[in-house]
Amino acid sequence: MSAAMPDARLAKFARRKRVNLLVLILSLLAISFGLFWLFWILWETIRLGIGGIVLATFTEMTPAPNEPGGLANALYGSFLMVLLATMVGTPVGIMAGIYLAEYNPKGWLASVTRFVNDILLSAPSIVIGLFIYALVVSRFKSFSGLAGALALALIVIPVVIRTTENMLQLVPAGLREAAYALGAPKWKVILSITLRAARSGVVTGILLAVARISGETAPLLFTALNNQFWTSDLTRPMASLPVTIFKFAMSPYENWQQLAWAGVFLITVAVLGLNILARVLTRNKD
Repeated sequence: MSAAMPDARLAKFARRKRVNLLVLILSLLAISFGLFWLFWILWETIRLGIGGIVLATFTEMTPAPNEPGGLANALYGSFLMVLLATMVGTPVGIMAGIYLAEYNPKGWLASVTRFVNDILLSAPSIVIGLFIYALVVSRFKSFSGLAGALALALIVIPVVIRTTENMLQLVPAGLREAAYALGAPKWKVILSITLRAARSGVVTGILLAVARISGETAPLLFTALNNQFWTSDLTRPMASLPVTIFKFAMSPYENWQQLAWAGVFLITVAVLGLNILARVLTRNKD
């Protein structure tokens, strides 16, 4: 009887090792499957897009079919709308995150805010674009860069809210208590202690939000639409890089397709750069 017990344990241990090996192999296969498609996409983007990166791409307007040109107006329009959306959405998201983490973490208003924020996080971007179309575009009878920036801001806000709240909750309570013991008011503790301690995480959330909206196409199709010419007037239709890529990639013209791949390459590099910067900030924080 005593000899049978070690044999049973050895058999059970061997079975666990086999199951562990099987799960490990399946996990590695899943990782390899994902990395294969990722590197293939990156390789095709570099192969087809790098040839279109010339000086004219950054200095000339989007061209007519079979005419020379570049993406200057689309790059400027995307930069302007993303910048405006970030300037609008970031303060709202940070303040809402501070309220949820510091002022009323368990109240009914906080619960409702988190619920609405979760809906916004999971909502398709095209739904947000249609919402701004009904709220702004149809009311003012015109597509505009301002409407596009508002749509992108609605995508920025929930990302910044979630990140800010989570980062502030990671700050040790002892830091707050020490500041309160010195007589500091709550707003001073938040600005000088908790928000400063969570600074890297909050900035990471902002960068991830910017990376997300940089490639959004659907909201801009219903709000900013497109413009073949350079414009800084936010009340008029405005070109953007994702919409230009969408338009040029489906065209039968070779020069448009080349510019579309060049735009894909630029967006990919920008998004990868922002994500790498976010990782670096997070690593330094840790």
